[in-house]
Amino acid sequence: MTHEHPSLTTEHVFLTGGTGFVGQAILERLLTSHPETRITVLVRGKGSQTPQERLTGMLRKPVFKGWREQLGDDQARAEFARRVTAHEGSLGDVGTLPTDIDVVLHSASTVSFDPPIDEAFETNVGGARGLYGALLESGSDPHVVHVSTAYVGGIRKGVAPEGSLTHEVDWRAEHDAALSARVRVELESRQPEALRQHLHAAKAQHGKAGPQQVARLAETARTEWVRERLVDYGRTRAESLGWTDVYTLTKAFAERAAEEMWAQAGHRLTVLRPSIIESALHHPFPGWIDGFKVADPLIIAYGRGQLKEFPGLPDSVLDIIPVDFVVNAALAAASRPSPAGEPQYFQVVSGASNPLPFHRMYENVNAYFTANPLPDEKGDIAVPLWRFPGGEKVERVLARRERQIGHAERVVERLPATPRTRQWLETVGKNKRGLGRLRVFAELYRAYVQTEIVFDDTNTRALLASMPEDERKDQGFDVTEIDWEHYFQGIHLPAITALTRAFGKRPPARERVERALPSREDVVAVFDLEGTVLGANLVQQYLRLWTRTVPRARVVHDLADLVLSSRRYWRAERRDRGEFIRTFMRRYEGFSVDEIEREVQGRFGRAMLRAALPDALERVRQHRAAGHRTILVTGTIDLMVEPFVPYFDEVVAGRMHVRDGVLTGYLADPPLVDEARAAWLRQYAAQHDLDLDASYGYGDSHADLVWLEMLGTPTAVNPDVQLSRYARQKKWAVLDWTRRARPSAPSAGSDDQQVTLAEGV
Repeated sequence: MTHEHPSLTTEHVFLTGGTGFVGQAILERLLTSHPETRITVLVRGKGSQTPQERLTGMLRKPVFKGWREQLGDDQARAEFARRVTAHEGSLGDVGTLPTDIDVVLHSASTVSFDPPIDEAFETNVGGARGLYGALLESGSDPHVVHVSTAYVGGIRKGVAPEGSLTHEVDWRAEHDAALSARVRVELESRQPEALRQHLHAAKAQHGKAGPQQVARLAETARTEWVRERLVDYGRTRAESLGWTDVYTLTKAFAERAAEEMWAQAGHRLTVLRPSIIESALHHPFPGWIDGFKVADPLIIAYGRGQLKEFPGLPDSVLDIIPVDFVVNAALAAASRPSPAGEPQYFQVVSGASNPLPFHRMYENVNAYFTANPLPDEKGDIAVPLWRFPGGEKVERVLARRERQIGHAERVVERLPATPRTRQWLETVGKNKRGLGRLRVFAELYRAYVQTEIVFDDTNTRALLASMPEDERKDQGFDVTEIDWEHYFQGIHLPAITALTRAFGKRPPARERVERALPSREDVVAVFDLEGTVLGANLVQQYLRLWTRTVPRARVVHDLADLVLSSRRYWRAERRDRGEFIRTFMRRYEGFSVDEIEREVQGRFGRAMLRAALPDALERVRQHRAAGHRTILVTGTIDLMVEPFVPYFDEVVAGRMHVRDGVLTGYLADPPLVDEARAAWLRQYAAQHDLDLDASYGYGDSHADLVWLEMLGTPTAVNPDVQLSRYARQKKWAVLDWTRRARPSAPSAGSDDQQVTLAEGV
């Protein structure tokens, strides 16, 4: 190891990954501790932002707060503009690089353990090929610090040395095969057998929402299938070659690309291998972190009580390193290059010199969340006790619980939709998500919490020893100084808990709905009728009218026919809301229009109002008070909804065909449900210059899904099982409106009220 440059002075540094976690920390450290360096950052534009604007905007990030305060905002901006330049490009298209680069810090990579195989190879391997190819074309001869990972050695036990990896895999052939995988999988996904499977599943679950919704969701399922297939492709290919996952596989191949393309071409190369990078111990301030990192989703899931057990080995070493140690080691290595063609390797790790057993990590996390529990709607969350029963036992329990949850879900889905069954479904869904989370975490983290590898750090300790004492104090990376209890309970866990609470500031969906409505005149509030405004369905409405009009001689016949037809109606309702309306409305054949109108003005109309849901009518009143246009839209015929005309600005209903004053049993227009209602709403909004993104919708049926999704604030009211599940997935408000009191008639605003027929809509 040579010592030509005791520290970075006036070098021109080229940085990749500058907007990422490690890249931000490197950039900040260069600005604060190496004041005469010039930095060029590889960065893409984003939206309307140019690369330079995006880079300058990073000054607002917390990592630069101390530096800004030290210099003052104006001077910090001026200094940033003087020293930091954006180079427009990406790893896939680096472009023409400057010819005077002295040091390259290559920290860009995918940070996911389990991405699709083509994405992982394109970023990690293709990015390395693109960077080193551009460097060779530029004529620059910089010292490259290639940031990799300590886990590149693959599935192994024992000591992992600081040196070049020993494998004979043709990384170029693997790269080409991985990039072509998507084409092959996409073709497979478009075979008729696969498409029929997705269509059948979408129809079974979402048929009531309409054919376009079925097609859209079938295509979504196909796309997700492609992604899952490519993820599995990457995972399986990695394991078949001896690596834990596609992330470590591609990072290993990126190292080989650096060795072959750069070091073997006679250039200086340093490979830096950090372990699991987490929040800063010292600099820029204790606990600095930019979003959740590798171990944090697991920690937070445990703090939320979502991981009852975990298949980790309690005595395995969990190798964690603070981000400032990685940055300091990278910059120390950058200033101390090895001779050209002789790459050097540094493993920035803690396991060899200051090991952290997994059980000690767990004890720290358990102690912290016991003393500082996360809250939920029921109070403080009690975290579980892990007993580390072993991976096989956890897998057996997990598989059994998955079967039980699947059975419970199928049972609940067949029950009538009530507040209680919706709560059961939510509980089942919550348990299912928890099991899914445990399954994902067990697969992703197994190699990291069951490892028997110890990473050698001899070279890294020698690098630290080569630094002057005053430099070691401020820019050192001595892992033996880390007190793990202090780091976790005093620094890291408070930092990520604060992030959790920051992400959770958005109020619950129900609370957002119940807030005061903004006053606007370009907003519409659309209400469904049955189950949303009216606590009676089409069958109940029919029976109320039928009891007032049916001749006594037909009572037995009609009741028997209704009972015998009930299964046919139920099947039609499950398949398609419009089909059910068409089928059921045939029962009105022979009803007199005059007689219906008399009943609607009399006892039937009063019964309809008694069945109205007070919460719904109060919500309508609130919307009207805020200046919103309120519309009742229903598949029920116009004759039946007259009692609700005074409550809304407009009522949109269907019509039945009439001959000689008698209903024929046929609809005059297609029923205004599911996608037909969505098409009507889109046209209505355009005609009246309404802002749908700021508008509101209230519906109870899965058939309402399509038009509810068009509105900025959709709300599921007394929803059926399918809509309830979808609404909770999308974080919509889910409300239970019940009959508590008789509605009172509206006091004002009825001058321009009207009933609009569905004809021509």
